[in-house]
Amino acid sequence: MASFFATCAKALEPLLVRELTEIGATDVVEVRAGASFSGTLETAYRACLWSRVASRVLMPLTTFDAADQPALYDGVRTILWRDHLGPDDTLAVDATTWALKVKDAIVDQIRDETGRRPSVDVQDPDLRVNVHLADGRATVSIDLSGESLHRRGYRQEGVEAPLKETLAAAILYLAGWPARALTGAPLYDPMCGSGTIPIEAGLMAANVAPGLLRQRFGFSRWRGHDADLWVRLLDEARGRQRKFAGALYGSDHDRRAVKVARENARRAGISVDFSERLFSEAEAPPGEPGLVVMNPPYGERLGETATLGPFYEQIGDVLRHRFTGWNAFVLTANPELQKRLGLRAARKHVLFNGPLECRLVDLPIAAEAPKSPMRPRASVRGEAFANRLRKNLVHLRKWAKREDVHCFRIYDADLHEYAVAVDLYEKAAHVQEYAPPATIEPELAEERLGDIVALVPEVLGIAAEDVYLKQRRRQRPESQYGKMASRDKKLVVREGGHKFYVNLSDYLDTGLFLDHRRVRAMIQELSRGKTFLNLFAYTGTATVYAAAGGARSSVSVDLSNTYLDWAADNFALNRVSQQIHVLEKMDADAFLKSERARYDLIFCAPPTFSNSKGATNDFEVQRDHVGLIEACARLLTNDGVLLFSNHFRKFKMDVAGLPELNVENIGGKTLPVDFARDPRFHNSWRITKR
Repeated sequence: MASFFATCAKALEPLLVRELTEIGATDVVEVRAGASFSGTLETAYRACLWSRVASRVLMPLTTFDAADQPALYDGVRTILWRDHLGPDDTLAVDATTWALKVKDAIVDQIRDETGRRPSVDVQDPDLRVNVHLADGRATVSIDLSGESLHRRGYRQEGVEAPLKETLAAAILYLAGWPARALTGAPLYDPMCGSGTIPIEAGLMAANVAPGLLRQRFGFSRWRGHDADLWVRLLDEARGRQRKFAGALYGSDHDRRAVKVARENARRAGISVDFSERLFSEAEAPPGEPGLVVMNPPYGERLGETATLGPFYEQIGDVLRHRFTGWNAFVLTANPELQKRLGLRAARKHVLFNGPLECRLVDLPIAAEAPKSPMRPRASVRGEAFANRLRKNLVHLRKWAKREDVHCFRIYDADLHEYAVAVDLYEKAAHVQEYAPPATIEPELAEERLGDIVALVPEVLGIAAEDVYLKQRRRQRPESQYGKMASRDKKLVVREGGHKFYVNLSDYLDTGLFLDHRRVRAMIQELSRGKTFLNLFAYTGTATVYAAAGGARSSVSVDLSNTYLDWAADNFALNRVSQQIHVLEKMDADAFLKSERARYDLIFCAPPTFSNSKGATNDFEVQRDHVGLIEACARLLTNDGVLLFSNHFRKFKMDVAGLPELNVENIGGKTLPVDFARDPRFHNSWRITKR
């Protein structure tokens, strides 16, 4: 018998304990975000193969005191690593800190014994080592699962899902689906996205082991792997599959999502009837009542509740009138939105979608529908707003089609009483509500916001759930660019022949400054054969343009890991090589002081204010722009060009403070048509050496 440990998301521990007990594990002990258990290697293999809620299965090798890095190094070297990998193998170390020291201890021991050392492969290693450090103690384990067990093997690469498969399985457990499936009851997800919930339901109903579809586990190339045992367990799992007599349904308003869902179901070998339809058109499939399970938008960020309130009322109406006799299970992170459903919950279960605490609410739908009709769509109280939005859209769509523009601003507080900005991103709308003045009654402001929420999808011809609302109030300096939510739903949009990821829900800005569209085009025109520096690189969009323009090389500098990861995704989306176009995590001030290379073209678009934790000093663009521009100019080649831009409306360029530079105001050239109504929206200059 040996000891093992399985990890899981918070709140799933009781479900994990039940699964481990059912596969034959003994001494199962629930702990925070996991459970320890005893068994043989076969028990651990079964956990990898059959657990639907576990994230990883670990095999602890040793535990020891590790108050500092030398102690950790020495402790790791006490393990006989030749039992687990050889000099020609690859490894990766998962640790919250000091991972490099663990790696050094392993490879140093093998090099001392063989004269050669293993190499590191963080993506697909032969052996993945897990190190848990807590209270001065280290536990070193072999990760038998490899990549997280939520990756079943059926989801298309590069397609995001709002739920991990493990959370979807937990929802189905709590909804009582395994027992219902045996009776042949149907299941319907009317907001299915990429199909995770109905596909997981199908795997449960057919008793398909969730690990059966995976190509590889962490133990697959481990020296201690028992291949014969694993083949026997796979054969046994295939023999335990059964036929599901019921039916599975899923629908979504997003055509691409439905296409992906169908492909995912095909890969999983599960039959699901997927269809493209708005939620307002959802209705119960024919036959006996069953389960309707959904994961609607949460509205966890300020302002989104107002956007989603009418939509949640619509959810309640559709369930009440069209799913009588069914049981609905809705995952939500917003109690206020749950109330808008207008349905009494029989039970509530706490779950976590990533770091976000949610409630899975059990909503039995009355056997007889109430007499009252379904609510009509929100009334058009803001006719003036609708007319202006419609007029702008007609005008700008002609321009956008002519210029091949797919994301643009339609409305920006054109009417004083409707103080919002409306941006169209392909088939989604980003609405920023400016804070109403104190003279406006809160009830009136809320009424006008209700007009906007109702009218934007109607006028733009998009789904209500594709409208993202934010209140763009004056931010405290310390929260200027922080994350506002955790939906992490990225969309791919087109601009200038390129593709970019945008996130309309989670941050103050979306990842693509639409007003800089012409600036980016200018960068592309100037980049051929040039070296390019993108300072305050944000999500790397300007560098994508520079690469497309033929830049010889580039460096994109930003202090944020989030934005650099985002930039890397944009690079991959546009096939921009990171070997030529380098991403540099560094404070801009520190970079400018330490950099010795010279650049033909520099784009510097600093924030109005910044006091990032990793920065050398705080920054104010009006106060500090002269020093910043001078530092950039020192890195310019003799005939180089610096493009400088910012969004501070009261900004005044100190031309007199830059006597050695030519400073040309090009704001009129770079502000695009959709922002022309506000010439102060951004400031841009072309700067060269005299």
